[in-house]
Amino acid sequence: MTALQVDPTMKGNQVNISIVEDHQRLKLVDSVAHLETQGLYVWFGNRMILADINLAFPENSVTALIGPSGCGKSTFIRVLNRMHEFIPGAALAGKVFYEGRDIYEQDVDPVDIRTQVGMVFQKPNPFPTMSIKDNVLSGLRLAQIPFSNPDEIVETCLKKASLWNETKDRLDASAQSLSGGQQQRLCIARALAVNPKVLLMDEPCSALDPGSTRHIEETIRDISKDMTVVIVTHNMQQALRVSDYTAFFLALDGNPGQIVEAGLTKDVFKNAKDSRTHDYVNGLFG
Repeated sequence: MTALQVDPTMKGNQVNISIVEDHQRLKLVDSVAHLETQGLYVWFGNRMILADINLAFPENSVTALIGPSGCGKSTFIRVLNRMHEFIPGAALAGKVFYEGRDIYEQDVDPVDIRTQVGMVFQKPNPFPTMSIKDNVLSGLRLAQIPFSNPDEIVETCLKKASLWNETKDRLDASAQSLSGGQQQRLCIARALAVNPKVLLMDEPCSALDPGSTRHIEETIRDISKDMTVVIVTHNMQQALRVSDYTAFFLALDGNPGQIVEAGLTKDVFKNAKDSRTHDYVNGLFG
């Protein structure tokens, strides 16, 4: 991936960059941020996807990213752990800081970043030929992280993912024997096994029934006691239930996505400062 250097006043693809830097308001809620973007611009080929994204994620909290389809939310979280660079033609400018260091500096190991900033995808993707137990441990093995207590790790991670009681008597069974909701919780357990400090979740409940969604939401609230969680969701009620902070993304008239408003979830939903935020969270468009 190419890291481009741009003038932050540029108007690439006819972009009018006029959004106030909301990251300062969000960051000041908590003095510690594991992850932060400053002046972030993102492209696929010649198409600008995101413009001037400034956002910091307070430690041990849940931040929901909301906005209509196509405004760049999923692209944004993939930038946060360097998965964006897997896409041909991907490029970015600006800074992504993890614990104070820009993760796109040349001497930063992207594998190490992805270990510390984990990802759970929209569609459950457990390894189908592996057992439940081996799925949990697979991240450790792939990252070549040494461990000596596999049974303890499996139990701890499955408990955190609210899956232990349902699987403790069949840990050697195939991951394919689990329901869709259980497979998603297994993917969360797998991500937790490498002990990340940040967990990114891209619409983790979009394909799940209400019961499975409730389990995932309970897991999100529980794990946020020990790590920073960022979740993309189109479900406004879910954002209200699980998140401490919310950032509203919007892309209009062919322009790239920008942050319209960010802050405490209760303020964004109940006392929005921008009329577009009010209209979106109240279902008037999107």
